[in-house]
Amino acid sequence: MKHTLVALMEDKPGVLNRVSGLFRRRNYNIESLSVGHSETPGISRMTIVVNGDERVVDQVVKQLEKLVNVTQVWNVTNMPTVVRELALIKVKAAHGTRSEIVELVNIFRARVVDVGATSLTIEITGPEDRVNSLIDLLRPFGIEEMARTGRVAMVRGGNGKSGEATSR
Repeated sequence: MKHTLVALMEDKPGVLNRVSGLFRRRNYNIESLSVGHSETPGISRMTIVVNGDERVVDQVVKQLEKLVNVTQVWNVTNMPTVVRELALIKVKAAHGTRSEIVELVNIFRARVVDVGATSLTIEITGPEDRVNSLIDLLRPFGIEEMARTGRVAMVRGGNGKSGEATSR
């Protein structure tokens, strides 16, 4: 099962390396990793998706909590969350297929963000399954290039500082 973890950490050199090193040393695979600034200056927010059972994920959370510069960790897997992913997809688009591709893009509430002589670049933001569905439908046209962010997640409502969070 995929688990979504959110960690807040000081925005300092080497922190991401320590986090990824923790996963490497314990032979855990990171399905996706997304890092960016948080609402607090000097604090970054990292969303990590890990595949494993509850025991493995609990161990990962405990190890993350021990890292220097990590201030809070949440396992938001079973919490009500807003989860999104962004993908940019460059797809081959001959003159005869452009309108069909644009129709698909509109159905998925995605956008064409670049038009080339032989391709269209599409931006989609949404739940992972919707992004995957659009990719599957675009694949027959020929995907030339793709970039995905991985999950970003936020607990719904309130301030998200649930009882599952730990801080130092």
